[in-house]
Amino acid sequence: MNEQTKLDKNHYRIFALSWAGWVFDFYDLVLFTFLISQLQSELNFSAEMLALCLGISLFATGLGGIIFGALGDQYGRKKVLQWTIIVYSIGTLLCAFSWSFYSLVIFRFITGLGVGGEWATGQIYINETFPDKLRAKFGAFMQSGAPVGVILASIVGGIISPIIGWRMTFLVSILPALTVIIIRRYLKESDVWIQNKDQYVNKNIFQEFKQLISKEHRKIFLISLILCIFGMSAYWYTYSWLPTYLSQERGLAAIGSTIGIIIIQCGDFTGYTTFGYVAEKLGRRPAFTIYSFIMGISISMITLCWNQIDAIPDLIFVFMFLTGFGTGFFGGFGALFSELFPTKIRNTAVGTVFNLARGIQFLTPVTITLVATYFDLSYGIAIAAIFALLVGIWIWAFPETKGTAINELD
Repeated sequence: MNEQTKLDKNHYRIFALSWAGWVFDFYDLVLFTFLISQLQSELNFSAEMLALCLGISLFATGLGGIIFGALGDQYGRKKVLQWTIIVYSIGTLLCAFSWSFYSLVIFRFITGLGVGGEWATGQIYINETFPDKLRAKFGAFMQSGAPVGVILASIVGGIISPIIGWRMTFLVSILPALTVIIIRRYLKESDVWIQNKDQYVNKNIFQEFKQLISKEHRKIFLISLILCIFGMSAYWYTYSWLPTYLSQERGLAAIGSTIGIIIIQCGDFTGYTTFGYVAEKLGRRPAFTIYSFIMGISISMITLCWNQIDAIPDLIFVFMFLTGFGTGFFGGFGALFSELFPTKIRNTAVGTVFNLARGIQFLTPVTITLVATYFDLSYGIAIAAIFALLVGIWIWAFPETKGTAINELD
């Protein structure tokens, strides 16, 4: 399919269902942040306990990404995409029946495992089946499912949840599992994986991880991991406590805070959907630098410079939008990493890089909480600006991969 010059219905099905999986993946992960106040009041959880719970959930995404990444190389992209959606849906469903802090931690850990595995599998599925010249565009388009998932979570968690309660909110979030039925019936397996599976399908799964640190792949694996850590830190230092920051520290009402989040996510969506075009036109490296610098500057404006720009009507919302827009550099990770690793370890490599970086973010909510104890949330969230700028600088350690044919890597 990736050698076809025109897209057909199979391409659009793969994209649509991978995108939908990512929408609900991110919805399940972020929904928790909108339910913090309810969990605090009903179950008497402290802010530190909930920060730890969110951190453990992020750690689980890293573990899940590594595990399902390797399974994707062993058993195929289609099967593992189904497995990840089932796992994170079950985890979210179980959260509805939480009776203690420890039960909630266990259920969020299960959710994190599935969430971590879905991204890499969906991205590899798209990048292996779409033509080379469209890879960056559709990889970025898939990433646009993240802001849609956050907007959905902000509506359900910020507006609907106060009416129906947090337990029912988790309960209805099992619905994304229905996409598995559609995936099973209508999607075809990646032809690139099918063509190459005989080389490694029966190989010991641990051999895949060993290859990541082999002489052949060690350098590109490490610089990819560092780039992803910078990117993930920029994202999670911005978003993990953002709803709380807007409502409690900046005095926005629940509706106002929700509107602010939606504006940022509209910027996210715009950034993701345009990043692919910029990356195809200018190259991967310039695109990463442009978008990450926009994010870094804008984060500084809505945190450290809030009082200065708040005096100008609507300027806050402009920088909220631009913060989201700059986050569009995440749309380039899938294509970039797919173009750097061969098929036999592609899913393992991409899943490990992306989710090991995300798993490390279990420290982020705790760090922000500690900073806020001595200063305020704005200083904790402003740390994201430093990491965003580092993304724009570090990307130049990579070779330019624009126009790379994936089959040539094998």
